[in-house]
Amino acid sequence: MMILRSAAPSPFGRKVRIGADVLGLAADVEFEPADVVDPNDSVRRQNPLGKIPVLLIEDGTAIYDSRVVLEYLDHRAGGGRILPRDWDARLAALRLQALCDGILDASILLIYEGRWRAADKHEPKWVAHQTDKVARGMAMLEAAPPALDATPDVGQITLACALGYLDFRFARRWRSEHPRLVAWLDRFAAQVPAFAATTVHA
Repeated sequence: MMILRSAAPSPFGRKVRIGADVLGLAADVEFEPADVVDPNDSVRRQNPLGKIPVLLIEDGTAIYDSRVVLEYLDHRAGGGRILPRDWDARLAALRLQALCDGILDASILLIYEGRWRAADKHEPKWVAHQTDKVARGMAMLEAAPPALDATPDVGQITLACALGYLDFRFARRWRSEHPRLVAWLDRFAAQVPAFAATTVHA
């Protein structure tokens, strides 16, 4: 049995949970909550960066981050499932994953700015810098939403998790200006039951 150390709100942990389900490995992964703020949580020994998710496999090896975990799970499931074997398709999936991971990174930094720094100490230039990253990424995706494969690839899974995180942390405000992405996410949710099963409500 593999153990996934993560937190329910983490979009990166959600990527792994959805990926495992898509690959037919969900029954082989036990979810174990981790608290990255707690210095006594063993996650800091499992990943010296103290970041989640971490996948602990049967021999005790700790695998991180989400991109590496998904690649491991794809390999374990036979390969070529959520990471295409064809180079052009693989490159497209990896580029989409990188873009959506970047949207998530910037979004999380915005949350941390509000959570860990007093309002009178917020840095407007920093906030605008991160906000612009999200806006540019979303504009590019809205202009040309990706395909949705019968077995979604890592890029498509990451896009769904990014949009889900924007719903969760930013009150669904992105939806009014991105109708094509709303429609894309609706299709993903209908096709992938694990999306609804991993949804966290504010």
